[in-house]
Amino acid sequence: MARVLTFGLAAAAAFTVAGCQFIRDDINRTLGRSPEDNARRVDYAASQVTQIGVNAYLWRASLDTLAFAPLAQADSNGGVIVTEWYVNPQNPSERAKVSVAILDRDLRADALRVLASRQTLQNGQWIDAPVTAATVQRLEEIILTRARDLRRAALAG
Repeated sequence: MARVLTFGLAAAAAFTVAGCQFIRDDINRTLGRSPEDNARRVDYAASQVTQIGVNAYLWRASLDTLAFAPLAQADSNGGVIVTEWYVNPQNPSERAKVSVAILDRDLRADALRVLASRQTLQNGQWIDAPVTAATVQRLEEIILTRARDLRRAALAG
């Protein structure tokens, strides 16, 4: 008797769960949405969007942020972006080079590493100069903010 009761409860639970999905699909069809549209939207706006080897939002945000300097290397599979030396026209005695490494497929703060090098012109030679940690942190913040904005735009669109 207990087995029949247990089997009956399990069968009722299975039908209830299946019914929930059926009802959800029916409501979506009534509203003009197909279940595939819903799956595509969730997949597109997920934090782990990667058709290139690294997080696409971080990749795009990094390229947008470093657009001021010519690129020496951009490897989307490895997640590495390296700029050429950039000389600010307003300060021709100083130049900078930036490297970005995207370390993960998720949109997370620890998935991004920014390195910067700076040189100053002294007596006709470029001499290495220190880069403040605040500069590197600010670049990371700009990239992360831009990546989050791209993700929010994907959710809205």
